[in-house]
Amino acid sequence: EFTCDKFANYKTAFNKLFSRTCRLNFGVPIARKKYNLEHNNNPIERYNGKIKDRIKNIRSGFKSFDDAKHFMDLRKIVYNFVNPHQELQGNTPAEEAGIDLELGRNKLLSLIKFVQDNYITLT
Repeated sequence: EFTCDKFANYKTAFNKLFSRTCRLNFGVPIARKKYNLEHNNNPIERYNGKIKDRIKNIRSGFKSFDDAKHFMDLRKIVYNFVNPHQELQGNTPAEEAGIDLELGRNKLLSLIKFVQDNYITLT
């Protein structure tokens, strides 16, 4: 199921890409938790804002689609394995899911070493 507010472009994009594979729940009120609504898009909006801010700082831009894909893959890894989340009481999503790589204090450096030592391909 794909849930969205009343922004018409979402409906057009959904019909073009997903209409045969899932159902559209269109026109659902989406807002902050304080309004006690079922759907809260603040986390994804914050995540998208961080990506937008980071891309603004990349001076030369992306030379290819693959460069942009690698950037987004790295963002997913950092988001899930490195950055602690306040709503998860300071844990990462990976830790919350029971994935414990024992990365220690410097999680990013430890994750790089873990991937190197275990010959993991990130594609």
